[in-house]
Amino acid sequence: MQVQRLVKIGLFSSLGKHELQQLAGWTDELVVPEGDDLVTEGQLAHEFFVIEDGTAEVRRNGAHLADLGPGDFFGEMGLLETQRRTASVVATSEMRLVVMFEREFRQMERDMPVVADRVRSAIRERLTD
Repeated sequence: MQVQRLVKIGLFSSLGKHELQQLAGWTDELVVPEGDDLVTEGQLAHEFFVIEDGTAEVRRNGAHLADLGPGDFFGEMGLLETQRRTASVVATSEMRLVVMFEREFRQMERDMPVVADRVRSAIRERLTD
């Protein structure tokens, strides 16, 4: 993943050059078509996603929960809280995603507390909704 692209994503925008270079080594780009099932409710969680371009819908038990777009992220609850996906996410347009697997996500959590705090804050907000 390119540092220049990561710095444009709000979740990572406050990181320094060294941290962004480290993050670039931990992340990959994923391009998916409209209609792609990105995560499925109940399955084991292995990845964290940040939307760079495109849109997605979050569903739980088939009911619409939220719409996501550039800068939004998902997958963190399964990695940090439940081990399983708490909702399904489906691409509603072609998407470009930043993806990080669990091992790298845990490393980011340890090495970049600013990002980890933002992710945990989002979890708290989602759990109270």
